[in-house]
Amino acid sequence: MTTTTNAVRALGSGLTGAIVLTVLHETVRQFVPQAPRADKLGERVLIKGIRAAGHSAPAEDDLYVPAMIGDIASNALYYSLVGLNDGKSPLLIGTALGTAAGLGAVMLPGPMGLGEKPTRRSTATSAMTVAWYLVSGIVAGTTYKLMKMF
Repeated sequence: MTTTTNAVRALGSGLTGAIVLTVLHETVRQFVPQAPRADKLGERVLIKGIRAAGHSAPAEDDLYVPAMIGDIASNALYYSLVGLNDGKSPLLIGTALGTAAGLGAVMLPGPMGLGEKPTRRSTATSAMTVAWYLVSGIVAGTTYKLMKMF
């Protein structure tokens, strides 16, 4: 197995995990009032970055698509780490990555100046946040494991 093959598997697995995460966030928020709002966090990150670069932030309505693209891209790269350790233990690595990302998504936005409401406004919101990142890490690890079989 070549390094390129491992990288492609890792990136594909990471993208799969990222898409699952985004679908969970975007679907459940339509029906559950306490659902996490990763979309709002993404928009706030963009606003903060644009302002730090000395520019005026665009209207909030214009931020949704770029925020989603950024979320999927960054989460895909993050979850592609399931290919670490030469692809050994991708489920364990995916579980660890998902848990760490979920806890980070709950604990870090406040101290980073992004607000706590999107992922921490209730116990249910926090629990869903951690669970969805965990599920996405497991999906990425499982995808990598399945891709190694072919």
